[in-house]
Amino acid sequence: MRDFIRWLIRLIFNLIARVEVRGYENLPKEGSFVITTNHLGIVDVPIAFYALDRWDMFVMIGEKWQNIGLFRWVGKYFNFVFIDRFNPDIKTLRRVISLMQENNILVIAPEGTRSRTGSLIEAKPGASYLATKLNRPIVPVGITGTEDQALLANLKKLRRGYITVTAGPIFTLPPLPRENRDEALMQYTDEITPTLFNWFKRPIQLKVERFYFKLGKQGVNF
Repeated sequence: MRDFIRWLIRLIFNLIARVEVRGYENLPKEGSFVITTNHLGIVDVPIAFYALDRWDMFVMIGEKWQNIGLFRWVGKYFNFVFIDRFNPDIKTLRRVISLMQENNILVIAPEGTRSRTGSLIEAKPGASYLATKLNRPIVPVGITGTEDQALLANLKKLRRGYITVTAGPIFTLPPLPRENRDEALMQYTDEITPTLFNWFKRPIQLKVERFYFKLGKQGVNF
């Protein structure tokens, strides 16, 4: 069933958009690590299973989606972890830690919710806390083109969108100090955000560069 669902996810993505995945060389071949990603639209949730042929991943998503039958059904096969974004949930946190100790890959959006502006919003400390507590490296992944309104607008015009998924170089946060842990955690969280932004904006830069290169080949002077 999992293979069928993955095939279906890839079919749907390829029907609605041209998807370009970059940075496979930055992903560890084995072991547990944390994938941090920006969050633009609802299709960000399954995109990890489009891009990677791995079953040792689990994705943290908001508890509100647990009320939707489709998400509960898919979540059984794709290891969705539903979490309360606003209240501490010790039971869920223990489950996440246990999954990571079993060498699974955590996929998490530090922002905690979809960005309504298309740009990065303030991150929450969950990703940095888990990465430092369990000494796991972080792979920043930037996603573009998955905004709900943009995809819907293209569908109405029977036009495919363009989605990029770009993995940046892996990095590790230092252990939390014994003193001023909250301040250090916020600092680590602030360090994740610009790293993520670099790989979120990178595909946009490449697209602009290709546009001007194409104009240059056509003999347009600047």
